[in-house]
Amino acid sequence: MKTRSSAATHPILEAGPAIERFGIGFIIVALAVIYFWFGGMKFTGYEATGIASFVRPSPVLGWLYGIFSVQTFSNLLGILEISIGLMILARFVDPRVSALGGLLSSGLFLTTLSFMLTTPGIAEPTAGGFPAISVAPGQFLLKDLGLLAASIFVLGSSLKAIAARS
Repeated sequence: MKTRSSAATHPILEAGPAIERFGIGFIIVALAVIYFWFGGMKFTGYEATGIASFVRPSPVLGWLYGIFSVQTFSNLLGILEISIGLMILARFVDPRVSALGGLLSSGLFLTTLSFMLTTPGIAEPTAGGFPAISVAPGQFLLKDLGLLAASIFVLGSSLKAIAARS
C-alpha cells in the first residue's frame, strides 16, 4: 500500500509545476496568436462584412455604424485586437502591460458574449427541451466564454507577477 508521501514523489506528480509553467506560457502565446489572427482578418472585406451581423443588432456597438463605415469600424477593431495581443504577449517582459491587455481582452470577450442576447439565430429548436444553440452564430460566440476565462487568467497571473515584484 502506497503512503501519501510516496505518491507525492511520483515523477508524473513532480512534473506538475513544470507543466503548469508551460501551460501558463502557452495560454499567453495562444491568446496573443488568436488576437493577431482575428485582428489581421478585420482588415479584409470578408471579415468586416461577416462581423456586421453581430455588431448591427448590438446596443453596445451597433450605433458605431452610424459614425463609421463597416470597413472602418472593422479596421479600428483590428487595430484594437492586434494591440491587445501585443499587450498580452508583453507578459514575458512587463506584467503591467499584460495586465492591461488581460483587462481589455476580458472586456472585449464580455462584449462579444453579449451578442448571444442580441444576434438573431442563436437558439435552435430541439426535441426534449434541451437549450440548443446554432453552430453559427451560437457556438461560434460561445467559444468566447473560454477566451474570456483565458483573459481573466492572464489578468490575474499578471497582477500576481506585479505583486511579486513589489
